[in-house]
Amino acid sequence: MKNGIRIVLAATLAALAPAGASAQAGFPSRQLTIVVPFPAGSGTDTSARFVAQKLSEAIGQPVVVDNKPGANGFIAAQAAARAAPDGHTLFVTTMTTQSVNPFLFKQLPYDPERDFAPVSMFVKSPLFLVVRNDDKAPKTLPELIERARAGSLTYASGNTSSRLAAELLAAQTKTKLLHVPYRGTPQALADLLGGRIDLMFPDVTPATPHVRDGKLRALGVTGRDRVKSFPEVPTMAELGVPIDLIVWAGAFAPAGTPKPVVERLSAELRKIVVTQEALDFFARFGGTTWPTTPDEMAAILKKEREFWGAAVKAAGIEPE
Repeated sequence: MKNGIRIVLAATLAALAPAGASAQAGFPSRQLTIVVPFPAGSGTDTSARFVAQKLSEAIGQPVVVDNKPGANGFIAAQAAARAAPDGHTLFVTTMTTQSVNPFLFKQLPYDPERDFAPVSMFVKSPLFLVVRNDDKAPKTLPELIERARAGSLTYASGNTSSRLAAELLAAQTKTKLLHVPYRGTPQALADLLGGRIDLMFPDVTPATPHVRDGKLRALGVTGRDRVKSFPEVPTMAELGVPIDLIVWAGAFAPAGTPKPVVERLSAELRKIVVTQEALDFFARFGGTTWPTTPDEMAAILKKEREFWGAAVKAAGIEPE
């Protein structure tokens, strides 16, 4: 009788075992895909490719980056949200899709909260205010502001954070800046370098090589501190225009991905970004590594949405 009870109990417990346990046991079973909402050469893409290589080495499976730029991140977000929730697809994105878009658009074709499971942040960095480094471009922020007041200057944006920074600059200095949107930061930088745009707030990562080779001049940096790799560039607050914006990149899984799989991926990413190689890699582009657990990331995102909502309101941007 007792043996029969034990057999029934064992069978019952096996039937009740969470599906995540078996999913974890067989994960990963094939190639992983990282979906990125920005083009190759963007700051997020650069971060994603570094992480993809290290993640592949850690889990013993190929990890490829799939760039799906355009439409303010809508295309990539929808593709990632619809992927099988088995851990083999990650959405490496930024505040653009997860924190800012809900305040810029009246309707989104995805839900930043319900459609995704937080995995881990891995880097954060400020933005540069850059202009061309030639005789025609302004040499300082006061000169740029003076020109903006005399006649409208154009600014490029490759994502919503770069747009928001420029709109905050215009609001705080009571100037007018004409917005020219681009599919991504690399395309916007190309037109800035070509003289078709006057200024831009790009991520530090894609701007770094152009500032280093003297083609662009960094007038200021958002955030509270100067960038260690560019100590000569003052903060916007030091220049009298406090724009405290920090951008980040992090990984999400499609909603419904088993918790053990999410935790495994989070642990692997956290191990990657605390290595000296990662610290050195991101520091070259003004970035600071930011490892978080899924729960820590969820708490950060809640505060992030409050912050970016207030920033959009302060910039005077009306939802489209």
